[in-house]
Amino acid sequence: MKLNNIRLMVRDFDSCFRFYKETLGLECSHGDVGEVYASFNIGIPGGLALFKSELMNMALGISAMENRRGSNDQFALILEVDDVDASFEDLKKKGIDFITVPMDMDDWGIRVAHFRDPESNLIEIYTELKG
Repeated sequence: MKLNNIRLMVRDFDSCFRFYKETLGLECSHGDVGEVYASFNIGIPGGLALFKSELMNMALGISAMENRRGSNDQFALILEVDDVDASFEDLKKKGIDFITVPMDMDDWGIRVAHFRDPESNLIEIYTELKG
């Protein structure tokens, strides 16, 4: 596994985008105001990402209200793996209780699975979709 980015789940995407780009002066490597995803160079290109929180809730299969009552995800650690399905099986054998099974997120261009660490922090493993 290798760290791909730290993703902040935000409710007001445009305000957060302007904050990181204009106020902090970070170089935007992908995305713009009015979109749902952006990434910024923090020493590694795309190392900090913004993502509309309701879209992550949909990927996890939970409502915003459930998220507020539960873990209140505001960030996710994003790890790239060679094969999501193989990593899923290996981690399950180690006792990881996954939130989602491996699934293609065509709009995102990746195959993903989600789980939590012992403190309930959200972790996503992914592999880019081929072709």
